[in-house]
Amino acid sequence: LKNIPAAAGKTEAIAALKARKAALDRTATRLRHALEEAMCRGDAFTGAELIELARHPLLAPSLARLVWLGDGSAGYLVEGGLALRDARGQLQPLGATEPVRLAHTIDLLARGDLHLWQRDCFEAGRVQPFKQVFREVYPLTAAERDEREGTERYRGQQVRSAHAVALLAGRGWINTMEDGLRRAWHQHRLGAWLTFDEYFYAASELPVLTVRTVSFATLDTFEPLRPADVPPVVFSEAMRDVDLAVSVAHVSGVDPEATASTVELRAALVRETCALLNLGNVVVDGRWATITGTLATYRVHLGAGLVHLQPGGMLVLVPVSAQHRGRLFLPFADDDPVTAEVLSKVILLARDQDLRDPALLAAIRRQ
Repeated sequence: LKNIPAAAGKTEAIAALKARKAALDRTATRLRHALEEAMCRGDAFTGAELIELARHPLLAPSLARLVWLGDGSAGYLVEGGLALRDARGQLQPLGATEPVRLAHTIDLLARGDLHLWQRDCFEAGRVQPFKQVFREVYPLTAAERDEREGTERYRGQQVRSAHAVALLAGRGWINTMEDGLRRAWHQHRLGAWLTFDEYFYAASELPVLTVRTVSFATLDTFEPLRPADVPPVVFSEAMRDVDLAVSVAHVSGVDPEATASTVELRAALVRETCALLNLGNVVVDGRWATITGTLATYRVHLGAGLVHLQPGGMLVLVPVSAQHRGRLFLPFADDDPVTAEVLSKVILLARDQDLRDPALLAAIRRQ
């Protein structure tokens, strides 16, 4: 049965089971968030501790779908926490006292094997409990390596203050009134500050704010830190938060220049999806996926999801609905409707010989 019959659902036993399931779902969500925070903080576990955690019935499935870093090794937790399996299938035993932590995307990028983990997720059909190997990542730019105090990567971007403040508050940022918004990384004894040109107002006092800088300083003495001296994971996560706020709360809607990392993530997803489905007529180039179809050549913008027909013209495709989104494979549990929309359009147009919608076919042939 897909659903419990209405009459049966009212019985005491079924009601108790449904309540128990709801409680377990809430616990699983909390555990998922706790694991994501542990990844961002760089929390270390011992091999013995992982063996104990792997016995937890709610934790075990999530632990097994995440990439861990050991002493010189990286892999998925296998054999009840006794070993790590790398992207090529090789097993590395874990010592009882060996320090192990969840790999952050920027760790795998620095190792040079991020693409292997991304491909492995697709080939195995592995859905991670949160974005790990397909997480938006923000390394330092060449210019930021030479900056003395903070980065101006988003300078001049205008955001709706109420929306931006609410988004960042949900990610641990505090409105300090006089110094913009701040997020603290207590384990590193440092903080990130997001400041605005309207510095003489509290962040929530004006309808629109203009981003100035993202800077870092110690929490003890407030001594400014050069971006190059900030731990890479902290820098990446701070910039990921700000990128989200700038993109979603931008006064003119999503700003295409503020979502470069998201575009890179979608480009990787498109490449791996096309490889998995043997779609050889799709080429990813920068912010665009070019599809050489049977009926026409299309270009899908990886940021906005807009479809252009070549040599000119637009093609309007209805976004994939929430109820059908589950038919698309995304290697993470986070809801990401725009990414699902982009993937669905690329797949649909790559197989345009199978299109049957008369209105869509007419629109393509009119161009």
